[in-house]
Amino acid sequence: MPLTKLTGLIAATHTPFTAGGELNLAVVERQAEHLLEQGITTAFIAGSTGESQSLCVSERLALAERWFAVAKGTAMRLVVHVGGNCLPDAQALAKQAGKLGATAIAALAPCYFKPRGVAGLTDWCADIAAAAPDTPFYYYDIPVLTGVQLPMPQFLETAGATIPNLAGLKFTSNDLMSYQLCRRAEGGRYDIAFGIDEMLLAALALGAQGAVGSSYNFAARIYHRVIDAFQRGDMEVAREEQWKSVRVIQTLANVGYMGAAKAVMAMLGVEVGPARAPNKNPDAATIAQLRRDLEQLGFFDWIR
Repeated sequence: MPLTKLTGLIAATHTPFTAGGELNLAVVERQAEHLLEQGITTAFIAGSTGESQSLCVSERLALAERWFAVAKGTAMRLVVHVGGNCLPDAQALAKQAGKLGATAIAALAPCYFKPRGVAGLTDWCADIAAAAPDTPFYYYDIPVLTGVQLPMPQFLETAGATIPNLAGLKFTSNDLMSYQLCRRAEGGRYDIAFGIDEMLLAALALGAQGAVGSSYNFAARIYHRVIDAFQRGDMEVAREEQWKSVRVIQTLANVGYMGAAKAVMAMLGVEVGPARAPNKNPDAATIAQLRRDLEQLGFFDWIR
């Protein structure tokens, strides 16, 4: 199985909804167009940013199908997140993604009945990965949301024997010691895509080649400048650009990140709609204040 590493910025895309909370698949074309305009050529579909755990299986199947239809004939590559609490559902999503020609699939751990150790997690991932045996599989480690905190270096050192198509991790943790161990596991065999936008520069310094994140939907040009400055050795500029991303993320988080991020997409002409419950959405007055706060930061100039 050939492995094409996830390099550069990979946008974790929003799932578009109508004002009433139904899927709005017509927006996907505009999302893809917007990402390509921002220099993003890989999208991570139905992950945390995509509110996957608030979608039913039929919605996730329809969402993936629409993205592949839109991406056909373009430079856009698609990674499909298929994880959840129900194994047959995850397998059905993985099987579909494999048939559609996904660049890779990813799955987070079940977060209700949790695997109690690395062996249990490996078995869970193996059962999902086997549903798309010719598609690279990434375990999506995001312990802050799943509550599953297992040693990823140990997982990588053992899981390859059970999961032939294991490609690596989507590493969404601030444990940079573990990140280094994962990058060197099995002689550096695995691809470790970094998943915390506001720490991208730190990951680049440790050898990161690819990063998956939500703010790459609306602030990609800031992060492109982080990468460019780092690669030419201009750490002063790289740190300043990373600081801009921190300020933006902090501003959104003060409002409620998911709803605020989707509101920012609307400000940029990509109407992805509201967040689905239990995520909250800012009211009109809060959105107006958010725009003023972002203008005061310089955000709209930063992303030109």
